[in-house]
Amino acid sequence: MNDTPDTPVQPPAVQPAAVPAHAAARPHQSPVALVALLVAALALAAAGWSWFDNHERVRDLKTELGRRLAESGKDVSETRLLARNADDAMRQIAEKVARIESEMASSQQQQQALETLYKDLAQGRDQWALAEIEQVLVTAAQQLQLAGNVKAAIIALEGADTRLQHIDKPQFTALRRAIASDLANLRSVPSVDEVGASARIEALVARHAAWPLASAQVSEAVPVARTGTRATDIGQELWAELKNLVQIRRIGSNEAVLLPPDQAFFLRENLRLRLLSARLALLTQDQAAFRADLDAASDLLNRYFNTRDAGVAEALKEIRRLSALEIVTKLPGIDASLAALEAHKGNQ
Repeated sequence: MNDTPDTPVQPPAVQPAAVPAHAAARPHQSPVALVALLVAALALAAAGWSWFDNHERVRDLKTELGRRLAESGKDVSETRLLARNADDAMRQIAEKVARIESEMASSQQQQQALETLYKDLAQGRDQWALAEIEQVLVTAAQQLQLAGNVKAAIIALEGADTRLQHIDKPQFTALRRAIASDLANLRSVPSVDEVGASARIEALVARHAAWPLASAQVSEAVPVARTGTRATDIGQELWAELKNLVQIRRIGSNEAVLLPPDQAFFLRENLRLRLLSARLALLTQDQAAFRADLDAASDLLNRYFNTRDAGVAEALKEIRRLSALEIVTKLPGIDASLAALEAHKGNQ
């Protein structure tokens, strides 16, 4: 019975040897498990973070995609509006182009018509020029014959010669020579200053009222020397006045010089009318009437006016100078030019 308790004591002796073996193995396997667990936890955390980040990115991408889709929708609306406006503009441009093409076609037709007309006119250019020159020469001849206007005839002939110079064709050489000959003849004609002569006559008419008549002549009073006494001086003055009461003048004609005031007025009017008549004869180139009126005016001045007056004497000199003018000159014609024109028309 004492051994029975010892038998169960041996297993405990064996078990203490096995327990230290398991206890010695645990310290070697625990760090690896911890590291694996830590790695697994980190991987799980990384996976969770990656999933969360991807989720956030997907949400941001969805938001950005929605925003861009909205903007693209707006852009599409604006693009459609711009396309519609562009279509309208293109339609207007097409209408304008069609209208311009129509106008260009019309202008081309008009240009063709003008070219045809120009060709027709170019064929008769010489005839047109000849007709114009003929009209100019006829006008120059009329100016010479009817009005004696040499300047107008010269201008007309110079215009005809310039027209022929622009044409520059040899068939007009003879006509240009004839025109040059007539121009030389017209330029050699002495010119009369009708405007200046008319102004000189008007000046005489303006001064005629100031010319004294012969009946208004007064002898200049000769001062009497005073002797000093009052009675003698009074006697000398009375004697001088008595001598001035009666004057004796020599009259070269039988007509009376002393005229009453009303006849003096008509005398001055008659002189004025004679001067105006001379001016009218100057403008009409009537040589005989011009000299006759000036001679009549000169006769009136010599007969009824005081020729010793400076104004009257100068008027007589001016009338003599005017009477010496040749207001009518023999004007040459342009027969050579007209004959050359007719010869050219006959040779066509």
